[in-house]
Order: sequence, then structure tokens, then C-alpha cells
Amino acid sequence: MKKVRIIMITGALALALGCSKSDNSEGTPADEPNNQNPDPTALTYQNDIRPIIQSNCVSCHGNPPTNNAPMSLTSLTLVRNAIETRGLISRINSTTNPMPPDGLMAQNARTLIAEWANQGFPE
Repeated sequence: MKKVRIIMITGALALALGCSKSDNSEGTPADEPNNQNPDPTALTYQNDIRPIIQSNCVSCHGNPPTNNAPMSLTSLTLVRNAIETRGLISRINSTTNPMPPDGLMAQNARTLIAEWANQGFPE
């Protein structure tokens, strides 16, 4: 009975030590940053671009488009296509034929859209 108790205590102690946090100051993999977390400063369609498009473009570029708008801008795919094939970045920066037609959107919004495109259109 005494041997069983010693084995149980030894096993519990080994388990507890194996599960404890290591205080390792040698820079081992346990101390490396977790690269699974996305960059909180990275632009995304859902968080950054969609609200800009919603507030500046979809009144005409909705689904379906109205006021003679040639395309819808209601999804990431459609916005990306408009940037890649229809010159959306140039159009939102045009002072002679601005989009939206009532005047250019804020410079910050236009810059964010261009940066998002340069980052590869993250979702």
C-alpha cells in the first residue's frame, strides 16, 4: 500500500511539473511570438473597405446598379474587379470626372482603398 501511495504521489508530481509554465530565458520556441495572430493594422475588405464603399458608392453601384452606373460594387470580388479592370482607383481620384459624382470622397478613404489593393485585397 505504501508503494502504491509513493508511486501515485510521484506520478502526480511529475504530471504537475510537466504542465507548469517554464521560466526559460534562453529564447526557445516557447518564447517566440505567435505568428497565427493577424496583423491588427492590416487593412481588410470587411473592416475597412466595405464601409467606405457602402457609404460612398452603393447608392448608385448597388445590386442592381442605378443612375447609369456600369457595375455593382457590393462585394469584395466586384470591388477587386473594378480596381483591376475598370480603373476604380483612378476614378475615385479624378478631379475632372470624380466618383462619387458629387465630389471626391475623403483623401483618407481613397488612400485606404489604394493601400488595400496594394496589400493584395485581404478579406
